[in-house]
Amino acid sequence: MVFTIKKTKKMKKTILILSLAIIAVFSITAYGVTPKQVDEKKVEYTCSMHPEVIADKPGQCPKCGMDLVIKVAKVEYTCPMHREVLSDKPGKCPKCGMDLVKKEKGTSKKGKMMQGCKM
Repeated sequence: MVFTIKKTKKMKKTILILSLAIIAVFSITAYGVTPKQVDEKKVEYTCSMHPEVIADKPGQCPKCGMDLVIKVAKVEYTCPMHREVLSDKPGKCPKCGMDLVKKEKGTSKKGKMMQGCKM
């Protein structure tokens, strides 16, 4: 016995909509932004040519007219002892061999421990 499934227009439309939704979710998460953040409107948009241009919704850059893209938070890693050592991925400090840690936002190059130090 052979069963065949007839694809109706409604079924094709449903498959198309589901496919587009899946692509949208993967596109958003590829930029490091979760769908929850999109719903909460914590997403910022910027121009790839003019990073100083920041908007809270998609649009075009007022300077060059390019489409704005989702601003991705840059993660930096640093050595706890040598704050001048910076990397875009975890690893070991080339000076002392310690594990690099995520750089805290708003910390100076010397870091919290070294602020009073006269080095």
